[in-house]
Amino acid sequence: MAYQIIDGKKVSAELKDEIAEIVNDRIEKGQKKPHLAAVLVGNDGASETYVNHKVKACAQVGFESTLIRLPEDTSENEILSAVNQLNNDSDIDGFIVQLPLPKHINEQKIIEAIAPEKDVDGFHPINLGKMVVGLPAFISATPFGIVELLKKYNIETQGKNVVVLGRSNIVGTPLSILLSRKSDFGNATVTICHSRTQNIGEITSKADILIAALGRPEFVTANMVKEGAVVIDVGTTRVKSDKTKSGWKLKGDVLFDEVAPKCSYITPVPGGVGPMTIVSLLKNTLIAASGKK
Repeated sequence: MAYQIIDGKKVSAELKDEIAEIVNDRIEKGQKKPHLAAVLVGNDGASETYVNHKVKACAQVGFESTLIRLPEDTSENEILSAVNQLNNDSDIDGFIVQLPLPKHINEQKIIEAIAPEKDVDGFHPINLGKMVVGLPAFISATPFGIVELLKKYNIETQGKNVVVLGRSNIVGTPLSILLSRKSDFGNATVTICHSRTQNIGEITSKADILIAALGRPEFVTANMVKEGAVVIDVGTTRVKSDKTKSGWKLKGDVLFDEVAPKCSYITPVPGGVGPMTIVSLLKNTLIAASGKK
């Protein structure tokens, strides 16, 4: 069957234009530009790339941005101190601490130190908890972006059988809650699969919408996918490649060339979910700057 590409680049560009218009209105009314800060610890290549994309995206929509770079051997207390400074800086509307952090740092401790009203990544337990019960909250950027893509392509979730591969607190778990709750873009029947799930292929092949967020390159093959399914690939694993200038390329969790012909809709990697994650971060920062969630 002919499949349609879900173009995250195109949708994110449209959403950036909308955000830029709102920022212009704010400036015309004499309000401040929204200000997003990022803390980058160490020099992980993928993190470096993501943070640079975020800084560039801020410039595109008229946001102020601040990048705080800390060396790999920065202590936990020094990171907590940087977080505390950002919490108390009234000019910063929202900020993120780029994950993963070096091994000697307790990530959860850092996440919990971020003021929930500035937690535009939506990782703080208070934001996650509010989302679970349907209260206004910052929703994790990747799940937020995926829901936006489904909306833009008018992909029905109500009554659909959704399978999420992966149960991380950043993607799999919050997304499963968003899609199952009572809302316009929810009301789906959601199954989460993970490393202990038996007969994964049997479960995924019944999915109307399959979301792969495992971080295992090309894990999903054609025999795991139902004819006509919608496939959302969240995976972005950097693999070595002698065909690219950088020496690596991004691979998704889905074996695209084999799976795509069976789909009605599919996201590519790169250019699918990735750009939406960044635009969702901008949306959350705009909400934070407006003082309302």
